[in-house]
Amino acid sequence: MAVMNLQWQTSGRTHFVRGSHGGFSLVELMVSVTIGLLIMAALTGLFVNVTRTNNEMSKTNSQIENGRFSMQFLQNDIVQAGFWGGYVPQYDDLTSTTIPTDVPTAVPDPCLAYASWNAAHKTNLIGIAVQSYDTLPSVCTSIITNKQANTDVLVVRHAETCVPGVGNCPADTTGKLYFQATNCSTETATPYVIDTSGYILHKKDCTTVADKRQFIATIYYIRDFAVTAGDGIPTLVRSQFDLSSGTLAQQAPVALIEGVEGFRVEFGIDSLSKTAAAVDYTAAVTWNDSTNKILPLNRGDGTPDGAFVHCSGVGGCTAAQLVDVVAVNLYVLARSVETNAGYTDSKTYSLGSTTMGPFSDSYKRHVFSTSVRLTNVAGRRETP
Repeated sequence: MAVMNLQWQTSGRTHFVRGSHGGFSLVELMVSVTIGLLIMAALTGLFVNVTRTNNEMSKTNSQIENGRFSMQFLQNDIVQAGFWGGYVPQYDDLTSTTIPTDVPTAVPDPCLAYASWNAAHKTNLIGIAVQSYDTLPSVCTSIITNKQANTDVLVVRHAETCVPGVGNCPADTTGKLYFQATNCSTETATPYVIDTSGYILHKKDCTTVADKRQFIATIYYIRDFAVTAGDGIPTLVRSQFDLSSGTLAQQAPVALIEGVEGFRVEFGIDSLSKTAAAVDYTAAVTWNDSTNKILPLNRGDGTPDGAFVHCSGVGGCTAAQLVDVVAVNLYVLARSVETNAGYTDSKTYSLGSTTMGPFSDSYKRHVFSTSVRLTNVAGRRETP
């Protein structure tokens, strides 16, 4: 302890007062520093743990959001499949009394450029609203590039639900492909037009020109990179049929959602009537009660029959199967974009009738699934 002397004078005398000045000894200082370091170490450890936890939560939330968003995105498009602005194909028209002539005869090439379309191809496009592959047709390899192994490709077709230039609907553009259907009773010979011009069909009054709607054909698949080839981030991408540089064709794929690693599509096929009789389009509609038109015997009832089907192999599903698809089961395997320290994925994941994994890496994964009803196809087959 330091000692201090104070002095002053009074009445000729000098006074001395011995005093002291407080401070820390070396031992006390070292103890204080040690305690401070311990507190700092504890706070640093807490900060590191909180940061690590927040990072892991962020990765998990991002993975979940990507999975949910991909399912929602696909579902919103699939529910529109088979919408043709009020037009009902003859084979699905229960008011028809003749043998249908518009039953698809072949699975349409999803990547065929418009310049090669003919009448039969258009009929097949209208009749088959969705199709899927796990092995690509050769003509699609120039459009569907870098496909993730062991994943499916989904094709969805319909007319745009809005009319060009109305609300947020894109404006009418010369050269784009549009669909127009008639409701005029005298135009049954040409029930619809799918072309870049010649939209002369009418509404019920046979005077007002019918609405035309953009033709929509979308291909979804998983690409093995997000932005740059080789970046290792599997991504859900989309190719749309559109006009580019004066040519109508499927366009180059655009990345939608990163971290989607697995994609499986299975179809629910309406192959039986309510009486369990097989669907038969080679004959006109036959009825259990022909007078009151109750219970068609050779047409579907709008519900899937039997197990859902996965379109596998080079040929995929047949036209006879695809024309009767009324529901789609979707399975998506979402993967974290970044690795997770100290984690090893030893799980297996069930995507319908197939299993993926174990991957034995440091990415976390989760399966999302949903069943989507093709309302525009199934709804027109329902009867009391």
